[in-house]
Amino acid sequence: MVSEIKKKEVEELVKLINSYKVVGIVDMFGMPASQLQRIKKALRGSALIKMSKKSLIKLAIEKTKKEGIGELINYFGTQPALIFSNDDAFKLFKTIKKTKTPAPAREGDVAQNDIVIKAGPTPLPAGPAIGELQKLKIPAMVKDGKIHVREDTVVLKKGEVFTPEIVSLLKKLNIEPMEIMLNVTALYQDGMIFPKDILDVDEEKYRQDIINAFKNALNLSINVCYPTKENIKMLLVKAFNNAKALGINTEIYEKGVIEDLIRKAYGIANSLKMRVGI
Repeated sequence: MVSEIKKKEVEELVKLINSYKVVGIVDMFGMPASQLQRIKKALRGSALIKMSKKSLIKLAIEKTKKEGIGELINYFGTQPALIFSNDDAFKLFKTIKKTKTPAPAREGDVAQNDIVIKAGPTPLPAGPAIGELQKLKIPAMVKDGKIHVREDTVVLKKGEVFTPEIVSLLKKLNIEPMEIMLNVTALYQDGMIFPKDILDVDEEKYRQDIINAFKNALNLSINVCYPTKENIKMLLVKAFNNAKALGINTEIYEKGVIEDLIRKAYGIANSLKMRVGI
């Protein structure tokens, strides 16, 4: 039997679902609490995140009358939470991408980029830590009582796995090499479900694709002589040039080509004079 507390929580979730234009699922699995607080702060005014038990979220979605929203249940992931917003779904996802926050690496994490220890002073005092750096082939020395790195050193390449030694060293150096953002699995808006792979638009590529599509369509319309508002001037120029070329080649004495015919005749005459040595 469902307790009164759980009933009230479901009612609150249903009310939120019905109150917002966009409702989404966020998988909170592996999200550190400190990073979540930073992200919530960054999203303030744009979105609301509501955590609850998976069963209660499922029940709330089933109780709401929004058409098609039940499909969100298929995107729950491991530890689902709800996100609400009145922004457009794509705008919301773009905002979420901007809330990426740095996080410390954990053993077994995969490097998102090359991990570089920069040359210069470290917060480490002279002592055993210098051995840790040298063990990882980081050239180091002691200067003014602090350990200094002598040159930029890549300790881990993109795609490689963090070892306990590297995790320990980065923690001592106060380096947070990971970037964490909310794992949005899907957003619902106006009866439609938008999965993450659709929401994650490469805007520059999308822009270039539109430009290329326009160019290709324009070239096709010109080649088949299909007049449109965008190509009519080019078609007229093309028609004029074709007509002029035809007039010159067939020696039609018209106002638009007569000067070109005279130049053509003059050129032929000069060529003949050079051949006969006049």
